[in-house]
Amino acid sequence: MSVRWKWWRSRRLKHPPDDIHRAGDLAEMRLCKLSRAAGRDNGWKIFESVRIPDPTGGRREIDMVVIGGNTMLVVEQKHWAGSFVITDKHHFIQNRNNGTQHNHDGVADRIARKAKLLNALHEERLSLSKEQALEMQVIVAMTHQRLEWPEIPHDLAAQMVDEAGFIKILETTSPGKMNPDLVETLEGFNTWDEVHLHGGLMLKGDVFSLGLGEQLRSWFAERKSPVQATAEHQRSLFSLFSNNPSEVTLKTGGKNIVAKIPFGLTLDMHVVGEKTPRQVDWANVTHISVSKPPVDWAKNV
Repeated sequence: MSVRWKWWRSRRLKHPPDDIHRAGDLAEMRLCKLSRAAGRDNGWKIFESVRIPDPTGGRREIDMVVIGGNTMLVVEQKHWAGSFVITDKHHFIQNRNNGTQHNHDGVADRIARKAKLLNALHEERLSLSKEQALEMQVIVAMTHQRLEWPEIPHDLAAQMVDEAGFIKILETTSPGKMNPDLVETLEGFNTWDEVHLHGGLMLKGDVFSLGLGEQLRSWFAERKSPVQATAEHQRSLFSLFSNNPSEVTLKTGGKNIVAKIPFGLTLDMHVVGEKTPRQVDWANVTHISVSKPPVDWAKNV
C-alpha cells in the first residue's frame, strides 16, 4: 500500500509555472503570431527557436529567423520592463521595476555571432559563392510596451526595434520570390523540446530518452519525425486502488502508440540553464513535445 500511496501523491503533486519565464515565452509566442500575420502578404516565412550547432561546442538558440526571397532576418527578442542602458563595451544593463539591476552582457554581439554561424552553415551546405550571399539583418526586438529606451550606439552589432517597428519591417518590405534552398536550410534544424507538468510548469530543453522501455527506446532514437505525447493520470482518491492509473499516447509520423506508465518511470532530459540532465517522473507529466532531430549537416561535429 505504501507504493500506491507514493504513486498517488506523485500524480497529484502540482508544479506551478515560473511567472518570469512564462511572461517571456508568451511574449515570444505573441511576436511570432503577429509576425506571421504581418508578413504573410509579402511572403515572409517564420521559424521559431532555431537551434544551430556551435563550433565551440553545444547548440545556440535563435529566438526567431524570418526568411523571404534571398533575405534572412535573425531576431533576438527581449521582453524587459523598466529601463536599460548600453555601456561603452555594448553590455546591456537592465534596471527592473523592482529596483534590481541585471547585466545581460553583449546581447547584440551574441545574436550577431549566431547570425554569422547560421549564414556560414547555409553557405557551406550549398558551397555558395560571394555573389550568391544572403541579404542579412540582425535585429534585437524589445517588445515590452513600458520599456524606457536609452540612446542607441551607432556601431551596435544589431538593429534595435520595438514590437511595432519590427512588424512594420515585415509589412513594408517585399523580399521577392522565396529561395527554396534557404527554406531547406532552416527546416534542417531542430528546436527545444518541451515537457509540461501538472500545475502548469513547462520544462524546456533536450529529451534524451522517454524511459518507456527498450522497444520504445530504439524507436525514439531512430525516429525522423517530431513526437507529441499526452499522459492521462487518475488522481481521485479511488485511483489509489487502480493497478493502471496512468497511460501515455505518443503521436509521430501519423502513428499512435499507447503505453501504460508503471510506478517510478521517468524520462531523461537536460533542462535549459541546468548543468546536468535530470530524471522527470512521468507521474508529474501532462504532455510533451519533442522536436524532430536535426538533419546530419545541422548536427554538432
